[in-house]
Amino acid sequence: MYIYNVTTNVDESIHDEWLHWMKSKHIPDMLATGKFSVAKMSLVLIDEEMGGVTYAVQYTTDSIETLHLYYKEDAPKLRDEAINLFKDKIVAFRTELKVINEQFSKSVNN
Repeated sequence: MYIYNVTTNVDESIHDEWLHWMKSKHIPDMLATGKFSVAKMSLVLIDEEMGGVTYAVQYTTDSIETLHLYYKEDAPKLRDEAINLFKDKIVAFRTELKVINEQFSKSVNN
């Protein structure tokens, strides 16, 4: 299993608009490519020196080949949409992760 992680710092002036767009448009569009099975969005709990609010979205995929197919077939259009809408008010960086172990707690108190 692989995770495509996108961490984005969002200027507070467009935060609410961006967050709504992510939840209602961008993440559903990412999943609609058929290349990701799960999308998990998290708020990064650090104070950024540059200001803004930071989020990480982790998209789960079955193989590195599927991820590379996403880069080729879907990424340019989806990235361009974000750039056109939010310009220099967002800064994103991307990381590829390979899951090497996954364990679950027996406790349900988490």
